[in-house]
Amino acid sequence: MSTVLRVSNLSKEFGGLRAVDDFSLEVGAGEFVGLIGPNGCGKTTTFNCISGLLDATGGEVEIFGQPAGRLRPDQIQQLGLTRTFQHTRLWREMTAIENLLIPPRNQFGLDPLRALLTPWRREEERARVRRAYEVLDQLQIRHMAHNLTSELSGGQSKLVDIGRALMGEPQLLLLDEPVAGVAGPLADKIFNDLHRIVNETGISVVIIEHNMDFILRQGVDRIVVMDRGRVLMEGTPNEVKASSEVIEAYLGGRGGGAG
Repeated sequence: MSTVLRVSNLSKEFGGLRAVDDFSLEVGAGEFVGLIGPNGCGKTTTFNCISGLLDATGGEVEIFGQPAGRLRPDQIQQLGLTRTFQHTRLWREMTAIENLLIPPRNQFGLDPLRALLTPWRREEERARVRRAYEVLDQLQIRHMAHNLTSELSGGQSKLVDIGRALMGEPQLLLLDEPVAGVAGPLADKIFNDLHRIVNETGISVVIIEHNMDFILRQGVDRIVVMDRGRVLMEGTPNEVKASSEVIEAYLGGRGGGAG
């Protein structure tokens, strides 16, 4: 199994606070990995460093074998990594399908003169529309295509946000708490949809989740547990469930880093 993400000895400091401390992780092609830990243990900060939103204080990030520690977020996306955020950032006065049509890479642009001179680009636009409907079908929300996202529930907005990320045709998808605040049945549906997409496309997914009990039921391949910015342990859901250290980290409130 080839490695799509390699994070080596990553650290991030904010003033005197070390939010991420010597964090290392490898993700293989087609893997579905959970990243869990108490609130404030550094999960989101780690994602922000991997995706280029924050400059790491130390360590290295490789995406599909390419050094990514000095790249901008758009350059990292060109490598094949896309991410979502804990709080959805949809364009609220646009429909679901319109939200999906904005992120695809290498779009031609909105110059009307160039559009007139290159009529074959219209087929590219039609292909993007077809792809957007396919993604909505994958997530089983095609019937919401023409709803304004301001009209959607929190769970439905999360699905549109995941769909928007998939429109970037990622090979590696980072999801930051995609079921936070989502009711139980819809949260299960989101995970089922993700499992199906991973199986159908072979993409790799790393998903942040705070609720340990919930993610242990979701059948992810591997779980990495963070505590105070470091990797506390990693293993199968059953191994994590049996770890007294993990239970202590959650019940003992030992978190205290950033994000």
